[in-house]
Amino acid sequence: MTARFDSLSAWLAAQCPGQTFTLKPASSDASFRRYFRATFEDGSSAIVMDAPPEQENCAPFVQVAALLGAAGVHVPSVRAQDLQQGFLLLDDLGHTTYLAGMTEANARSRYLDAIDALIRIQRAAPAGVLPNYDEALLTREMNLFPEWFASRHLGKPFDHATLTVWQDAQRLLLDNIAAQPCGVVHRDYHCRNLMVSDPNPGVLDFQDAVYGPLTYDLVSLLKDAYLEWPEDFILDLAIRYWEKARKAGLPLPADIDDFYRDFEWMGVQRHLKVAGIFARLSHRDGKDAYLQDIPLVVEYLKRTCKRYSELLPLGRLIQSLTGETVQVGFTF
Repeated sequence: MTARFDSLSAWLAAQCPGQTFTLKPASSDASFRRYFRATFEDGSSAIVMDAPPEQENCAPFVQVAALLGAAGVHVPSVRAQDLQQGFLLLDDLGHTTYLAGMTEANARSRYLDAIDALIRIQRAAPAGVLPNYDEALLTREMNLFPEWFASRHLGKPFDHATLTVWQDAQRLLLDNIAAQPCGVVHRDYHCRNLMVSDPNPGVLDFQDAVYGPLTYDLVSLLKDAYLEWPEDFILDLAIRYWEKARKAGLPLPADIDDFYRDFEWMGVQRHLKVAGIFARLSHRDGKDAYLQDIPLVVEYLKRTCKRYSELLPLGRLIQSLTGETVQVGFTF
């Protein structure tokens, strides 16, 4: 990667003629993208994205950044771009993620800020502007669970009987999701992609945005794979979102019970997907740190499946794979 880093440095120098800077790693994510913080001699800074074009496409990031910025969401502006090389020069939204900066004292206000930003995201574009979060994509995501989590990670491939239970559960989830109201979906709206900033929050990692169910990002936020909250706290914030979103004109169900059921069922789809992704990151990509976050994801699945009679067979399937005792992730 030395040659690529040299190319990145040369490109940045060309964008900032006459300015001296240092480049240090800022963060990485679950993809092939890398981020560097450029610090200039006057003390200012910027973020440089390195997205190898053979593996990543920067064009969606640029498109969605413009959409969200126009909607009043605090996203990094794109100062310069070279899509052919896979380089972007971005605003620096700071060092402190929601995960790093969260305390019991500030949690509720931070989440209310994130809910306000989420509603702006959801209203940022009408249908047809972004790809649809359609049944094919939802199914591909869920199928990561049997392929990577059950078979590869646990060594328990599905047999014929298990596959029947799995397919029946998928159908139930897909039918529920298809009936849910839609808007713009960030697709990874959680504590590691939200920055403590002014205005709050800064929103990152939105390049995979689609048009789909309104409950998806709320699940990502409140049933976070990296941070666990008590269920009464989650319910309270879900109600606050429902009230605010309806007032903003989003077409959510008029009955809070119907909305919360949609929220919970959407969470099952997401957590099946996340368990599969975390297993794949370990076994395919060598990123083993994500394995420590799987137990909380599995616990979310078990809790939700126990609450709905239609999902009990899926819950028993997950139970048979993982056993009873689950050590959850970070909490206060």
